[in-house]
Amino acid sequence: MTTAQPKLAVLVKGWPRLSETFIAQELVALQEAGHRFDIWSLRHPTDEKRHPLHDRFQGQVHYLPEYLYQEPQRVWAARHAAQALPGYAEAYRIWRADLRRDPTHNRIRRFGQACVLAAELPDVTQVMYAHFMHTPSSVARYAAIMRGLPWSFSAHAKDIWTSPEWEKVEKLQASTHGAAFGATCTAFGAEHLRSLADDPSRVDLIYHGLDLGRFPAPPVRAVRAPDAPFHMLSVGRLVEKKGFDRLIDAFARLPKTLDWHWTHIGGGSLGDALQNRAEAAGLSHRITWKGACDQPEVIAAIRAADLFVLPSRIAEDGDRDGLPNVLMEAASQLLPILSTPVSAIPEFIETGTHGVLSDDAPGALATAISRLAAAPDQTASMASAAYDRLITKFRMDPGIARLSERLRALGSDTE
Repeated sequence: MTTAQPKLAVLVKGWPRLSETFIAQELVALQEAGHRFDIWSLRHPTDEKRHPLHDRFQGQVHYLPEYLYQEPQRVWAARHAAQALPGYAEAYRIWRADLRRDPTHNRIRRFGQACVLAAELPDVTQVMYAHFMHTPSSVARYAAIMRGLPWSFSAHAKDIWTSPEWEKVEKLQASTHGAAFGATCTAFGAEHLRSLADDPSRVDLIYHGLDLGRFPAPPVRAVRAPDAPFHMLSVGRLVEKKGFDRLIDAFARLPKTLDWHWTHIGGGSLGDALQNRAEAAGLSHRITWKGACDQPEVIAAIRAADLFVLPSRIAEDGDRDGLPNVLMEAASQLLPILSTPVSAIPEFIETGTHGVLSDDAPGALATAISRLAAAPDQTASMASAAYDRLITKFRMDPGIARLSERLRALGSDTE
């Protein structure tokens, strides 16, 4: 690859992050489509492991000050340099208006990071693209105004449903220095964002899809006997919106005749509480908590399981899943799926055809698990249908082609 500085700058919340495989997949695919860019990260990595995907990224990774007090000289030097930029006064005015509505330390940090970004971006930078509509997009927006550059974003789930309405509207209006375009990964989210935009065509539905080249061919699965041990798997962060508390309660209601085991992959703030919940229910001997795993470990676990379970729900603060890529990963290995009809999950899984979508109440989940365990032929048929849907409707390539087209139109260079 050429050593010339790239015209595209990509802003992310953190790099690398095990829980954001969909971002790594997209960025590597854009790179392989000929786009050259550096990553600008708001946070330093905290995961001990990394996916093989992360090692395929060939650009530079720049880390902005995670907290302003940690790098005061860098921040003040950047603020001084930013004040000389043509759009600084306008960016400062917009930030002050945002701060009045959101008087938080986080909002102050966003402006400081934006000053560093605007001051340190190469002069050749023409385009900015941010993953997530909340914090990263705010930093990108302020910095883009300072530099007089177009900016764009990709929105996902929490960033859509927990951001205040006023902020989403202003990021989708040309008159308030909104994004040149926004991409989002579900029809459910796209409909919402288009309703807020001055021009609905500003928002594209771009499914993440799955890069099937990263996955082995599905295993030849022998049909399980109805009375054989039943191994369930979940992959997801231990946070409220994933619904694992209700799943544990569902496990306590399973019939004594079912010989089951559940493996969970992922970290999260509710880890101790959920393990205590399982212990109090007398279920610890039936559960394996594997913590954060890299992609090869996840694939191996998927291939060894009998049912994938993701009991997503809407959290108290409105946070919810979009269309979790891990459902497509399970489908790629012919693993039957049990989930819930939250957000965009029904865009991939039609209940009774590609898997089962249950109510997230513990009783309903327990009933669904029991029925699936007793019907191995039916679950195998649904897994086959989900695989067919994946390879015909949810490949990664069409979305990357559209995103590449959008970025090139703004001035991103390609080889």
